[in-house]
Amino acid sequence: MIKSTVAGSLPKPTWLAEPEKLWAPWRLVGDDILFEGQSDAAMSWIKIQEDAGIDIVSDGEQFRKHFVHGFLEEIEGIDWQLMTTMGIRDNRYDAQVPTVTSKVRRNKSVHGQGAKFCREHTKGKLKFTLPGPMTICDTIADTHYGSRPKMAKSFTELLNKEALELEALGVDVIQFDEPAFNAFMDQVPIWGIDTLHRAIEGLSCKTAVHICYGYGIKENMDWKESLGEEWRQYEEFFPSLNESRIDQVSLECADSHVPLSVLGLLKDKEVLVGAINVATQEIETPQKVASTLRAAMEFVDPERIIACTNCGMAPLPRHVAEGKLMALGEGARLLNKELGIQ
Repeated sequence: MIKSTVAGSLPKPTWLAEPEKLWAPWRLVGDDILFEGQSDAAMSWIKIQEDAGIDIVSDGEQFRKHFVHGFLEEIEGIDWQLMTTMGIRDNRYDAQVPTVTSKVRRNKSVHGQGAKFCREHTKGKLKFTLPGPMTICDTIADTHYGSRPKMAKSFTELLNKEALELEALGVDVIQFDEPAFNAFMDQVPIWGIDTLHRAIEGLSCKTAVHICYGYGIKENMDWKESLGEEWRQYEEFFPSLNESRIDQVSLECADSHVPLSVLGLLKDKEVLVGAINVATQEIETPQKVASTLRAAMEFVDPERIIACTNCGMAPLPRHVAEGKLMALGEGARLLNKELGIQ
């Protein structure tokens, strides 16, 4: 059976944070009030995903402002007053980021409370996402460690502790988001995969890595325009990724110029095939979703395919994200029916 899931974020309700905006500040004040609001938002999205027939649901990152900084905000050794202008994703765009000024430390669970709430409110499979070590190092400035591999090693220790606690709470899939893999392809086999291995050490649940071309924001759209007729970034490091201990690989396929033949390089992995374009407000038809998945079947056995979104949908209007979820679930069902699986 071809199952379905989402890659990451879903839009936040207007009462929780400014919609369609990354890094939007919370509109609720006070820890208890904020958590209550985040929980309401997460429960709403869990229900929407379940109604859409999504098999492996997530909180849609309702418990964090940003997929990277939401984790970093609870880590000591980071100065949030010392903001540094830094080029992100190999200088694709500049951003104001906090700065690591001493050894990073995690003194308590970051996402445990939110994961526990989600586990209690869905009977199905639950996925939780964490930022990958390489992407963390590409989204934060450093005045302490002196090199990204060295800093990543420290962050993997914190991520591993967090992941082990999430698994103990009943999370079925833990996904590490690594869009930086598509910007620093040559570094992935050298230290990117090794840091992922350290982050998943001791886990028995499913593990995934999400590697996309980014949110549908102007900076990413402009970058894609410069990549030519074929986007072959995946090709450079997928052979090494196939040899890794990660169970699942999530990638962008819908309306992209990724040659689907690169999927054949992941012959030993479950492949989360991005069948929803997050860079447009046009809602796909279930037939279009099924067509994308069907095309992937030329290179991936259907039993290894999981229908997914290209990336997170936080910048999209809520009704658009809801429509895309419905199309994703129905598209997977159409293909299952075609394959004789009810």
